[in-house]
Amino acid sequence: MRAGTFVYPWDVVGDPAAPGLLAELGVQQVTLASAYHSTRALTPRHPGRRIVTAEHAAVLYPPDTARWSGRDLRPYPAGEWAPGDAYGEAAHALADAGLEVHSWVVLAHNSRLGAERPQTSVVNVYGDRYPWAPCIAQPAVRAYLVALAAEAAVRPGAAGTELESCGWYGFAHLHAHDKTAGVPLGDREQYLMSLCFCPACRQGYGEEGVDPDELAAAVRDALRPVWAAGGPAGPLDALDAGVLAWRTRTARALQEAAVAAVRAAAPPGFRVLLHADPLPYRCGANVGTDPAHVLRVADGVVTPAPSVAPFAAQAGPESVVAANFPVVTGMGGSPRTLADDAKRAADAGATELRLYHAGLASTDDLEAVRAALRSLH
Repeated sequence: MRAGTFVYPWDVVGDPAAPGLLAELGVQQVTLASAYHSTRALTPRHPGRRIVTAEHAAVLYPPDTARWSGRDLRPYPAGEWAPGDAYGEAAHALADAGLEVHSWVVLAHNSRLGAERPQTSVVNVYGDRYPWAPCIAQPAVRAYLVALAAEAAVRPGAAGTELESCGWYGFAHLHAHDKTAGVPLGDREQYLMSLCFCPACRQGYGEEGVDPDELAAAVRDALRPVWAAGGPAGPLDALDAGVLAWRTRTARALQEAAVAAVRAAAPPGFRVLLHADPLPYRCGANVGTDPAHVLRVADGVVTPAPSVAPFAAQAGPESVVAANFPVVTGMGGSPRTLADDAKRAADAGATELRLYHAGLASTDDLEAVRAALRSLH
């Protein structure tokens, strides 16, 4: 089974040993970040550093000034954590090691955009803005994300792309010094806290026959027992269907436009995958989708391993269903059970593996990955 791993440019640039180490893991593909959100990342084997602080969401290559000229929303260049064409330099080194490179593009996750242009952000039912979550219902935001997808995906030497956060983002985001665990929030509660009430979304609810003020009151009522006694949230009754219809329609429009823009800019054979979840209401890096729809739009999906089966049931002969496994023990991954876990994913219909994340993993974790891939092949 074909396997790939995620990597940041800073895992490779400045470390001549990194491409060979990745090639020796037994993966055929590296999914290399070209547009990424802010993060603090460990580089456990790099000869020149141990911590990279990416201070804001940025493209990790020089953006095309002509493409963005005259646009109000445009990508931010990276700082010292990925200077110049860090993506291109890393991609070239990885290709020289015999690895196929695909770009990794994070779209609707951008704290700097929300801080500098707060009107672009998701607004929850209480009026709180989520600066990390651009609202994909807003035409200007959607146009920016589609243009970003085309540029960041189709980098020189890339054989394909994987689009992350190509849909709704919401409450679930580990913000700086996060202090939100005092009241546990399950799937239902997180969904309610992720509903957006910006002007574009209020208008959208109305288009589905849902009065936005009535909806806001119903959401606050549903959440009241959560804050009082830890949940669960109450129902929205008849409003639920209209809300999900609006959000699904909006997310589909972004996904269709982003994939079309990438394909228009890409050479023949360029593969486009979406990071996806089979439950339409889900928000975040793996956006909620309808499996049948997303597999008609894209060439396939990257999904957490437990979510493989619903996509496999809708996959065509050429569809990619890549099961994503965390392999960093310190982040909850299980590299030592990877071989057995991958076999179960294959039985459920997975066609490929993704490993998150070779650049963050310890040397011991990578040894376990190497052994697992060797046994699978």
